[in-house]
Amino acid sequence: MAVTVLVLRALGIGDLLTAVPALRALRAAYPDDRLVLAAPDGLRDLVALVGAVDELLPTAGLGQLAWPGPPPKLAVNLHGSGPESLRDLLATGPAALLAHHHPDFPGVPGLAWRDDLHEVDRWCRLLEYARLDVDRTALRLPVPPGPSPAPDAVVVHPGAAFPARRWPPERFARVVGDLVAAGHRVVLTGSAGERDLARGIAERAGLGEDAVLAGRTGLAGLAALVAGASLVVCGDTGAGHLATAFGTPSVLLFGPTPPRLWGPPPSARQHVVLWTGNVGDPHGGEPDEGLLLLSEERVLAAARAALEARVPHG
Repeated sequence: MAVTVLVLRALGIGDLLTAVPALRALRAAYPDDRLVLAAPDGLRDLVALVGAVDELLPTAGLGQLAWPGPPPKLAVNLHGSGPESLRDLLATGPAALLAHHHPDFPGVPGLAWRDDLHEVDRWCRLLEYARLDVDRTALRLPVPPGPSPAPDAVVVHPGAAFPARRWPPERFARVVGDLVAAGHRVVLTGSAGERDLARGIAERAGLGEDAVLAGRTGLAGLAALVAGASLVVCGDTGAGHLATAFGTPSVLLFGPTPPRLWGPPPSARQHVVLWTGNVGDPHGGEPDEGLLLLSEERVLAAARAALEARVPHG
């Protein structure tokens, strides 16, 4: 496997998981080549489950791609439309480049970018532009090898990358408290930086420190936790994409980005998507007005219905 296919996707959990069908299509198209994924090192445990990548090249973000070898046979831009991502890949001197077109590089051919596509469809469409076969439904990951820190628990993930996508903590506390009162075990997840958020929700809901797993699991532990959960309740964030990847029933609070761009496949009936129809800035500094229209009662009703139905994984 001396010849290399280099793929750039130096983003987060959800970004990796929405690119899984494209990665698997590249693996099938180039079975004898070494497929290298330039992505953050923290995603290593998740990348291993994809089953399509030979090597992870730690790349924290744009401008940080340090290609160590000879020019790759093919460089594939699954990061964005450019120009930064295109510049990073062109610097490796690839024999061929598969990417969207950007006006800063008029001599570099590529597919026209579209803003109205689901993130999964965007990258599948790029590979189809190169006449590769893609299975858009190939999103599932195998169950992680490690044990779940809290088997069969309800996983509540209150954080998100930007305030615009964060439902208020006092509302999460009401949902958590009612689910606990109904006899369900609930744990709160998140990054180390979200530990105080999770702890505050737990205190409001009357839960102890043992229910706060934020900052304590790592990605492998979070993946095992979601894979073995009875239900996941979260916003438009990586935990929701993990639920899609493992077929775990979920209640997803969307806003301000519409689920038609980042949500689970409509055919996956175990996922309940709540969205009021408002579209806004996903990088905003305040909770989105549309997201705030989702009441505790509506979220609780969806969670109770999913738990009572005992919808199977997958």
